[in-house]
Amino acid sequence: MANFAERLATAVQQKGTPTLVGIDPRFEQLPPSLQTDSSLAGQAAAFEKFSCELIDAIADLVAVVKPQAAFFEQLGPLGMAALAKVVTYARQQGLLVILDCKRGDIGSTAEAYAKAYLGADSAWGGDCLTVNPYLGDDSLTPFVDQCVATDSGIFVLVKTSNPGSGTLQDLSIDGQTIYRRMAAHVESLAAATKMPGQSYGAVGAVVGATYPEQLSELREVMPSAWLLVPGFGSQGGGPKDVAAAFDANGLGALINNSRGINFAFAKEPYKSKYGEAKWQDASAAATRDMIAALKADTPAGRLAAS
Repeated sequence: MANFAERLATAVQQKGTPTLVGIDPRFEQLPPSLQTDSSLAGQAAAFEKFSCELIDAIADLVAVVKPQAAFFEQLGPLGMAALAKVVTYARQQGLLVILDCKRGDIGSTAEAYAKAYLGADSAWGGDCLTVNPYLGDDSLTPFVDQCVATDSGIFVLVKTSNPGSGTLQDLSIDGQTIYRRMAAHVESLAAATKMPGQSYGAVGAVVGATYPEQLSELREVMPSAWLLVPGFGSQGGGPKDVAAAFDANGLGALINNSRGINFAFAKEPYKSKYGEAKWQDASAAATRDMIAALKADTPAGRLAAS
């Protein structure tokens, strides 16, 4: 199997877009036809159905999906079983799967998390996992080792999109911000996991679209790392905010949109055109519009779908 960085680049080039669809099911925001049973079992079944039907709507358009584990975890074992089925279904549809779990621990516990989530033969079968590094550099080592062993990848939180991220990440020590120091460490790991002839390694970084100046800065600091960029759409980020995340060929970045695609049927212009009855069509249309916007205003326009 090709390593994760190569598989990701190939998939993005084949689809001609860096658009990443986050899967964030919220029961109260699902189409009403899926809100018929509010028990834990009913919600889990609704999350599975919604997620798989969302995948059906966008699988021909994008290369990668990112299920957010928290929404499934809140339902307990039934929700986790639904998540497992969603991951399997996405892979069956030819999509790469980033499990958004933001795991972070040390020693044997971090190793257990890595073995649980990363690799085609792992319990969860994830191609990639989001990881919280703020326990220190040794908390990343088991995840990196597992990436190398299983041709998988991780995205490390560096500068996140939430308003409170600056409380820690923007603090300056000896004239350098914490997020900049973390970025330098991520770059060293990414460079160390690059294969000969490849531009990117197995270790990437999460950098929010809500901070475009820092995004530009961090693209320069981490030339060997794929960037996962949340904050597009509902959180206020637009195409011009994320343009600096890409390399000259339109690669190197995945731009995530979750709520704006998941629940497009509830917002204009999709609400009046499609409504709840055609929610999948609304999600597909929102995805196509995002793809077009990224093509028009970012280096992603240099990608050509095969």
